[in-house]
Amino acid sequence: MQQLSGLDATFLYIESTRAPMHVGGVYIFEPPKKGERIDYYQFRDFIESRLHISRVFRQRLVEAPLDMSHPYWIEDPNFDLEYHLQYVAIPQPGGSKELLDLAARIFSRTMDRKRPLWELTIVEGLNIEGYPKNSFALISKVHHAAIDGGSGAEMMGALLSPSPNKKSASDDEHYWESERIPTGIEIVARNYIKSVGTPVKLAKFLYDAIGNTIDVAREAIGKWIEPPPMPFTAPTTLFNAPVTPHRIFDGANLDLARIKKMKNVAGTTVNNVVLAICAGALRKYLKDKNNLPKKPLVAMAPVSVRNEEDKGAMGNKVSAMLVSLATNEEDPLKRLKLIHESASSSKVYSRALGADKIMDLVPSELAALAARLYTETKVVEYIRPVYNLVITNVPGPPVPLYMGGAKLLSHYGTAPLIDGLGLLMVVFSYAGSITISATSCRELMPDLDKFIANIYEAADELEQTLGVLVAAEEKAKKAKEAKKAIKAKEQK
Repeated sequence: MQQLSGLDATFLYIESTRAPMHVGGVYIFEPPKKGERIDYYQFRDFIESRLHISRVFRQRLVEAPLDMSHPYWIEDPNFDLEYHLQYVAIPQPGGSKELLDLAARIFSRTMDRKRPLWELTIVEGLNIEGYPKNSFALISKVHHAAIDGGSGAEMMGALLSPSPNKKSASDDEHYWESERIPTGIEIVARNYIKSVGTPVKLAKFLYDAIGNTIDVAREAIGKWIEPPPMPFTAPTTLFNAPVTPHRIFDGANLDLARIKKMKNVAGTTVNNVVLAICAGALRKYLKDKNNLPKKPLVAMAPVSVRNEEDKGAMGNKVSAMLVSLATNEEDPLKRLKLIHESASSSKVYSRALGADKIMDLVPSELAALAARLYTETKVVEYIRPVYNLVITNVPGPPVPLYMGGAKLLSHYGTAPLIDGLGLLMVVFSYAGSITISATSCRELMPDLDKFIANIYEAADELEQTLGVLVAAEEKAKKAKEAKKAIKAKEQK
């Protein structure tokens, strides 16, 4: 029996039918064998053989009466695997549009909190351009209270393997002991005992926060680092509005070698190049809508603080950094430079406080009330956004992965939307490619496919600008060498 952290519990408190709080993914696999369909019963047996690897598969919530404490995870005494698995045939013609529409509908629905909070849907009969005929997809859905990017990768690691062999040593049968569901009185009593240590936690938090803040201030002053954007200073855009229950989902696929080449030319990081591409796409999309603010958009980038001790643990271990996307800058190269500077600054300042530590100090009743008021009053209509969107980067392996012998070809990701944050982007690198996925509401961004086209355009534009820079540098270098040769000849 393990209590949720304050941050994990917040994802439960803020959830509504308009804002389901789960992360998810669309994984596209090649057929196990040429022309062969995936067998549901083999798939079910495979999943069953992996349940022991990740606790997320087996644990369900137990909530306290009147939110008098944060909920607990327990081993589900009534676990039923069949409830978590679905097997569907894709609507014809079976292309990417049909798959993405199906995924969006699945992502739009909340899950039953009386069961472990995950679902897997197998989709057969894909006919997508660029993929083998009869490829299949796995659509995953897991509540954000149970996982962050790091633990989510660990959970999917239970299903994926670098070996194409259908069975590995870890597939051997394992059993676990279920737990009795505690009564409400037992939960409240347990929380009362735990609350005795809160003053000590508060003192330690303040001590760490002051120490971290002093360290950050010294580094910032020593290097003359400009502070990152502050919360509630972002401009309002068309997707910074109350969300609806109707999701829309799409993604772009870029060559990782191409991104790395741009990174090397610009002298920055892969992540900053991706942020610059996203910024370019946002600028193009909003400008076409006559909705481009004069101030730069601000993105929140989650930063994992998960260490070896947290490996295998459920929940969220994250900090956050706010980055200016410089969408008010027309020149792609200058925009990339500004993003590089903002990201470097934010990394320094984000070390001062962690979101998980702050939320652990907020009483559960207050956190639940605040979350519900935020959702029910639609207060975002009257205040500026905390930030404009979330762009989360999940690094994947550089080598191919397999599920039950089937090779993974591509992966696209999603995460929750909340009021005021109607656009979220997930970046995932895998086996030489980078996918940039976007999730929004049909009412806010009905033409999400246009935004995805803008991502490809922004990548081309940045690449061409950097190419011109390289050509100019090479021309200048040759001119300098020629001038040096002429001078040497004259001296003779």
